[in-house]
Amino acid sequence: MKVYIFGLNSFGHMVFNSSRHKYFVIHFFLLCFQTAFTQHTYTQKDNAAFRVAFYNVENFFDTSVDSTREYNAFTPDGEQRWTLSRYMQKKMNLYKTIMAIGEGNPPGIIGFCEVENEKVLTDLVLNTPLKSFQYRVVHYESPDRRGIDVGLVYRKEGIVLLKSKAIPVRDSLDITFVTRDILYAKFEIFGADTLHVFINHWPSRYGGVLASVDKRMLVARLLRHHVDSLSNVSEMPKILIMGDFNDDPNDLSLVDGLGAFAIDKINSPNQLVNLFAIPDQLGSQGTIKYMQNWQIFDQIIISQSLMHANQRLRLRKNSARIFLRDFLLTDDERHLGKMLHRTFSGPRYIGGYSDHLPIYVDLECIR
Repeated sequence: MKVYIFGLNSFGHMVFNSSRHKYFVIHFFLLCFQTAFTQHTYTQKDNAAFRVAFYNVENFFDTSVDSTREYNAFTPDGEQRWTLSRYMQKKMNLYKTIMAIGEGNPPGIIGFCEVENEKVLTDLVLNTPLKSFQYRVVHYESPDRRGIDVGLVYRKEGIVLLKSKAIPVRDSLDITFVTRDILYAKFEIFGADTLHVFINHWPSRYGGVLASVDKRMLVARLLRHHVDSLSNVSEMPKILIMGDFNDDPNDLSLVDGLGAFAIDKINSPNQLVNLFAIPDQLGSQGTIKYMQNWQIFDQIIISQSLMHANQRLRLRKNSARIFLRDFLLTDDERHLGKMLHRTFSGPRYIGGYSDHLPIYVDLECIR
């Protein structure tokens, strides 16, 4: 009986040779297994760096009717005709994007907004090939009228969740005001350092910028309070804030309310660094497009301690990017150029990815 040995020639093509030495077959498949395993985990060598991403996924709803809410447009009989096949397409589009963000090794931490519930995030990380990467989900229900929340997932290898909570947003002058909570999570990173993460989806500009700016300022000041509270109990805490802020980096809510600035405008130790405040270094004009204009509503903001650390956890220099690939865009026939390949355009189903581009940064752990 001949035993066929699988191998690769110098061009990477598979070749077959017969041999009596069965151990070559075993050795080859052991190598394949080892390669596949190292691609799905953070090895000791790879522990030095991991990617952190944020993605507004545009209405990631399941298909069930939520009897606790009036808004049920994303159901088979609802306004959006949200069927199981459309939901499955959306889920696989998000999986494809996440894999592309990580270039085959998806991010260690991913923040999301516009997710309906814990169920859809769990479905995304357990019922797609993302299951191989052993993600865990952190999610709390928010009081948003449409039922959209923020959430995050993290890879459990090397990243340990120490604490999490939802931070409610309330307006004492307007008891009818409801919006998404801020999600806080505290992580131990590779046993070497602590990272404090805040996930945000600030109030939209519905009704106009001037009519809604006070609501975003309210959330900005609330978030600032929690950032300051961390500094009061810990010396130079390492903080990472990410989200869809519905404002550009230079708008008042981010500058005056949160105290976040471009690195070249930092002049005080308690100011935060907005890594997305210098557009020409990000790889794209913006994360959303309104008519012909691109804007950077999705941003990652960090404490100075995370940028300037010379040991343990720190930002990898010049790693902040807007993730842009051709499959996330489509032709903009009305305003020329490209626009986002969305799931919906108004009531019309498009079958695309999202009305926002994802963003990311890389962190590294210096031992």
